[in-house]
Amino acid sequence: MDDAVCDGPGVQLRRITWLMKFQDYFSGHAADYAKYRPDYPRALFEWLAKQAPSRDVAVDCATGNGQAARGLAEFFGRVEALDASADQIANGEGPPNVHFGVAVAESTGLPDQSADLITIAQAFHWLDHPRVYAEARRVLRPGGILAAFGYARFVAEEPVMTIARDLLWKPLERYWPPERRLVETGYRTIEFPFDELQAPDVAISLDWTLEDLLAYVSTWSATKNYLRHSDGSLLTQFADQLVASWPDGVRRQITMPIFVRAGRVVG
Repeated sequence: MDDAVCDGPGVQLRRITWLMKFQDYFSGHAADYAKYRPDYPRALFEWLAKQAPSRDVAVDCATGNGQAARGLAEFFGRVEALDASADQIANGEGPPNVHFGVAVAESTGLPDQSADLITIAQAFHWLDHPRVYAEARRVLRPGGILAAFGYARFVAEEPVMTIARDLLWKPLERYWPPERRLVETGYRTIEFPFDELQAPDVAISLDWTLEDLLAYVSTWSATKNYLRHSDGSLLTQFADQLVASWPDGVRRQITMPIFVRAGRVVG
């Protein structure tokens, strides 16, 4: 018998299971995003809709599987959900007024002055900003809005924060792609040549189990990069430390503050 069962009620077994899940995420990246990335709060889309010149058409670029597109669907008659990845689009889900398609944010293929709002959620740092701005000016109607937003590091009660800082954020720092630094600054260092709007303070609020948190961490580009170059022991240590204070099945409040750069096309 495997001696994993000697570490308490399922602790080692669960640890091994989590590590196996982490290492499996290479083959199903798009599906993992659909399952484990959080949705955005309704208040954000309500505010964006109020800023738009009308509520006919919204475009969600780099949509992934459509988290932001689904939020926009309540407020706009039609949502064009576009992503460069056919795999992501294949995993897209949304109501009937969300139309998924493969296209890059820098060249959407949409008609001139055909949209009221363009959103880019948790992906602006990967894009060619001058080309995105040129495409936004072409596609947006007069007074239309370009909004790039994302979420910062999660916030939780102690000891989760201390464990995350010591065994996750600090060790993984060198595995993030350089573009990820733009997320840490809330996109404030990016030139944004539009008539900028002041967005309200909003945040993603989640009731997660420990397994939910670990599954989310597995979708990070830094996690995937780390696993390509290691045996995964860091993630095992992270899970081990959390197990002692986070019982199986218990849900805890996780918050992710949202940052927004939004501006209006003038002239």
